[in-house]
Amino acid sequence: MVNREELLSYGDIKAKEIALILMEEAIKSADPYEAVKRALKVEDGKLIVKGKEFLIRGKIYVLAFGKAACSMAKAVEEVLGEKIAGGIAVTKYGYSLPLKKIKVIEAGHPVPDENSVKGAQLGVELAKKVKENDTLLVLISGGGSALFTLPEDGISFEDKMKTNELLLKSGAKIYEINTVRKHISKVKGGKLAKLVKGTLISLILSDVVGDPLEAIASGPTVKDPTTFKDAYRILKLYNLWDKLPESVRRHIELGLEGKVEETLKEDLPNVHNFLIASNALACEAAERKARELGLNAHILTTTLEGEAKEVAIAFGSIIEEIYHRSRPFKRPCILIAGGETTVTIEGEAGLGGPNQEFALSITRKIANLRGVAVLAMDTDGTDGPTDAAGGLVDGYTLEALKKEGIDVEEHLRRHNAYEALKKAKALLVTGPTRTNVNSIVIAVIL
Repeated sequence: MVNREELLSYGDIKAKEIALILMEEAIKSADPYEAVKRALKVEDGKLIVKGKEFLIRGKIYVLAFGKAACSMAKAVEEVLGEKIAGGIAVTKYGYSLPLKKIKVIEAGHPVPDENSVKGAQLGVELAKKVKENDTLLVLISGGGSALFTLPEDGISFEDKMKTNELLLKSGAKIYEINTVRKHISKVKGGKLAKLVKGTLISLILSDVVGDPLEAIASGPTVKDPTTFKDAYRILKLYNLWDKLPESVRRHIELGLEGKVEETLKEDLPNVHNFLIASNALACEAAERKARELGLNAHILTTTLEGEAKEVAIAFGSIIEEIYHRSRPFKRPCILIAGGETTVTIEGEAGLGGPNQEFALSITRKIANLRGVAVLAMDTDGTDGPTDAAGGLVDGYTLEALKKEGIDVEEHLRRHNAYEALKKAKALLVTGPTRTNVNSIVIAVIL
């Protein structure tokens, strides 16, 4: 936690402190290193994954990609040691850890860069190297879609980047974005799994609402229920079709005509996917910690979605109802929600992310409510293209914003929540958490 002292320098310090304690417990529960250690064991010449046994016959290779790639790979190295024949881990800049047997590549997120392509190319080479008696252990975490990028033939890296940028700014949900990504990629939508002749075991850290495996990092090892028709429909829905690069439009048109290969549509007998950490588990950990502190805690949902500033108004309304009328819950209590809100950007935008926008928006609903604090964060420690995880606000924050001359409505309109929260000492800066299980909202109502 980078700026705890600043966050606790004014306002409802007790409520904010409780929110930070619960946040830290949630992050701890989603620690990818610990999740791998819980899931993976070696006994009597067998790999045991969440109780399922796999006989070790040939070589074991490791391929990791996502924001938690290095933490997961470090745990695998400790469990398997010299049994690892080689491997690659592709992670976000600043998220690397020293590894012994596995080569680390840092790449771009949320916008892919040339290293994202390089990492995917090396990953494909590694997958093709796996023989029938060998095992490929694939470690997948959030951010994998951008970090492990290999465009289909005929689509340039620049065109893929342009498409990615359009999708990220469109307000589309993550599974919709991934539906399009899968259909212009050589590795997503189960296409990586098709390359492996030996046993493929995936350990997956979920950053997608509801934990559909085919959507996490765009499902490189999972069969895909989406089609080119779905990708086309989404692009039309968000008015992106005519803005797309010609090469991307052409590839999708060929897909619609059945002239290029669809994503994986059947279960492969050599492929085994395991979910080892998720948003729901993180929310449950925060709930348990709250009860240890003697507070009633309630998980409202782990599938929170919608436009961040609007969802915040609805969430704030629940807080007001509890505060003034003791329903649906009595004070003191903790409200916990997990999921992933979105921000629709039209035209020029300032700096921020959905959790910062959520925090800034909810200040209008909790203004002057004493003993109330709301924390909204992305569990990876990076909310949007910023160094902040989100925001921590209370009943004093709106007043602090006004004193700094901040017009909340104007900053929300310009999607410039970062600047506003920074001036109010309400930015939540955790530094890299090396995990990613979606976003969490914690409301403390004392």
